[in-house]
Amino acid sequence: MCPFVLSRRQFPVRLCYAMTINKSQGQTLQNVGLYLPRPVFSHGQLYVAISRVTSRKGLRILIDDDTDPNTNATQNIVYKEILRSLW
Repeated sequence: MCPFVLSRRQFPVRLCYAMTINKSQGQTLQNVGLYLPRPVFSHGQLYVAISRVTSRKGLRILIDDDTDPNTNATQNIVYKEILRSLW
């Protein structure tokens, strides 16, 4: 006999899928969760990610910014140096 009692705790498990923003192009989804540990590379990627969901109710965004834990925004990054070569 052991001098302590072991107990087992079962956590609920749900089936889920993950995909990159680029892979989601052309998809239509009822529920979309975005995990943004840093700003999105370009404004086009953010648009694609948000526009995949069929309704606003099905969209959840988690911004995990280490520098400011109270932030509720992300930067819309555009590299203008790349665009200048096209002009």
